Amino acid sequence: MNATCQRPFSHALDRLRAAGLRPTRQRLALAKLLFDSCDRHVSAEQLHGEAVAHNIRVSLATVYNTLHQFTTAGMLREIVVDAGRSYFDTNTSDHHHFFYEESGRLEDIPGHLVSVSKVPEAPDGTSIRRVDVIVRVNG
Repeated sequence: MNATCQRPFSHALDRLRAAGLRPTRQRLALAKLLFDSCDRHVSAEQLHGEAVAHNIRVSLATVYNTLHQFTTAGMLREIVVDAGRSYFDTNTSDHHHFFYEESGRLEDIPGHLVSVSKVPEAPDGTSIRRVDVIVRVNG
């Protein structure tokens, strides 16, 4: 089947199956909203608003749960900018972020543009999985 003839949810369905997640109606709808466009950063509240605007019946709690399931499955990265303030990034490659404090916007910084030196040893029994850099800017 060529790309122009695919069902509207086929891309979202493929992503869910590849991540080992059962494609429920709500997961499919949220995956379609998240992944059918360019890479982006979205909060749970923003995604919930988009769902409501698209007549998708889903609670904010379900949006949070789904975002965390997608993150655990490797489909998203959670970017914590402040206590209680997270964004979910559809770009899961190694990269960092500018955080515009006034607007709350995140912008990607390619991973090769940031060099981190003198990373401390991981505590006993653990290993470092990755280092995230958030550069906070005004504007």
